[in-house]
Amino acid sequence: MPISFSLPDDVAEAQQRIRTFVAEQVIPLEAEAIGKHVDDELTRELQRRGRDSGVWAPQLSEALGGMGFDHLGSAVMLEEAGYSLLGPLALNCAAPDEGNLHLLDKVATGQQRERYLEPLARGDFRSAFAMTEPPPGAGSDPSALRTIAIPDGDGWVINGEKWLITGAEGAGFFIVMARTGQQATMFLVPGDSPGLKVGAHAHTIDSSMPGGHCHVAFTDCRVSADAVLGEVNEGFRYAQVRLAPARLTHCMRWLGAARRAHDVAMKHAVSRELFGSRLADLGMAQQQIADNEIDLHTSRLVLWQACWALDNGSRGGEESSRAKVMISEAVNRVVDRSVQLAGGMGTSEEMALGRIYADIRAFRIYDGASEVHRMSLAKRAARRASS
Repeated sequence: MPISFSLPDDVAEAQQRIRTFVAEQVIPLEAEAIGKHVDDELTRELQRRGRDSGVWAPQLSEALGGMGFDHLGSAVMLEEAGYSLLGPLALNCAAPDEGNLHLLDKVATGQQRERYLEPLARGDFRSAFAMTEPPPGAGSDPSALRTIAIPDGDGWVINGEKWLITGAEGAGFFIVMARTGQQATMFLVPGDSPGLKVGAHAHTIDSSMPGGHCHVAFTDCRVSADAVLGEVNEGFRYAQVRLAPARLTHCMRWLGAARRAHDVAMKHAVSRELFGSRLADLGMAQQQIADNEIDLHTSRLVLWQACWALDNGSRGGEESSRAKVMISEAVNRVVDRSVQLAGGMGTSEEMALGRIYADIRAFRIYDGASEVHRMSLAKRAARRASS
């Protein structure tokens, strides 16, 4: 079977356009986010520039206003977008909207597409995905879901609590996972629905996602029958439709951020002189540089293989779990070494390294902790050995 790692001309051309856009239109705005959370005003300016750029939403279909790339093409584009933590926001390929766009495109009815998907694709508002709950509710174990939805006339009534919901404050709508009997169902809930209350922000170490990570309460929150996303009792199945590709788009974006960290550290390493030589010529520094090069290269290969599998019809569960563990841990190592190479200024946001370091740590937890994915991979391996 022929395998090629060269980029088609159209992919290489789009890659360069996004690289130029991020360098010229996004990175200059990073100074506005130093020392604070990204707000909606900055997000709107980023997206205005993104819509004008001609490289808007590379992962979306052309019918939705995007560039129409498949998963493998998107891996190239989202890595370039992720070179700045603000890049995915500018190009409408940031979490949680990117995962919600994918899910809605696969599952939403015509009416739901018009009301939720198309405006989200245009960047008219943000969205949130509400599944994680306070203990003992759903987290790494979705089966612990405690939020419930009960049929009521021609609609449903939702009661429960969620927390660490990314982008909750100011979200135009929520995709809410709720238990319906012994199964689960997804509901589309407008952000201004009576009975929906966005509460306190969790003071997390990451700060590049507008709307924060919030507590959300549903108290007798009534939605109509057409708020059901897909089919009743199919929520867990739809979660997999969303989560496998979303894990990979996380990998794409964070790979770009780690590459940025390495580039910043390398500029410092080749210009900083100490102990009679350049930092880049000292043995211990060279080991860190070489290990970064290895981690970045192997991460990209694992990511591309997982995307290739999705594009060729795989459900992507095993491939995305393997990629998520390997890449989330590799890019954390890359950024950590980059901070070390840059010395004291590496801990600051002035060199971008401090912000990347703080934001990237959560990647080993978001969309499934490394331990959960390892458990899944081990179970699959044991089943194969037992057959």
